[in-house]
Amino acid sequence: MSMTGTEIEQFFSILQRNDPSPRCELNYTNPYTLIVAIVLSAQSTDKGVNKATGPLFEIADTPQKMLDLGEERLKKYISTIGLYNNKAANIIRLSRTLVDEFGGQIPNDRDKLETLRGVGRKSANVWLNEVYGAPLIAVDTHVFRVSHRTGMSIGKNPARVEADLEKLIPERFKRHASHWLVLLGRYICTAKKPQCPTCPVSPLCPKLF
Repeated sequence: MSMTGTEIEQFFSILQRNDPSPRCELNYTNPYTLIVAIVLSAQSTDKGVNKATGPLFEIADTPQKMLDLGEERLKKYISTIGLYNNKAANIIRLSRTLVDEFGGQIPNDRDKLETLRGVGRKSANVWLNEVYGAPLIAVDTHVFRVSHRTGMSIGKNPARVEADLEKLIPERFKRHASHWLVLLGRYICTAKKPQCPTCPVSPLCPKLF
């Protein structure tokens, strides 16, 4: 069972009313530190990433500064984050590409963003949405779960879910749609114990009927 177009409109209207201007929960100081934080957040919590990047970004908030810091010293800053060895290598390679190929600036094109080490489609969508307000849908585990539970998508992979959401979500909600779905999945529609009684959109959820 899935929601109708009218129900989807109501669903996002409620989320918008409750949180008109949602924000990414990763801390960052500029577009470069945001892309670094996004790379670090893969299979890690935003809270854990923020704890590590606070001190890191005080000394390395540009690609060149990160290269000057070096991979081994970078590892010491992010050692509390899962897969930190691979992520350190990715960040150094990403920074080198930015310096050598993009003049130290992050490209505002999704295809070019995906050439950066550690940056996939979801990461590129998150960055473009946060920095430029691009109406893109970034499908993480929370968005994937909420989409399935509500019936907005039963896609078996993030690409299919993204395509479904792109078609179903009214244009006026797309700027913040990913944030609303992430926050809903992170704090209310959780994997093990969804908080249905306190969920603002539970009257529209097919799972409850």
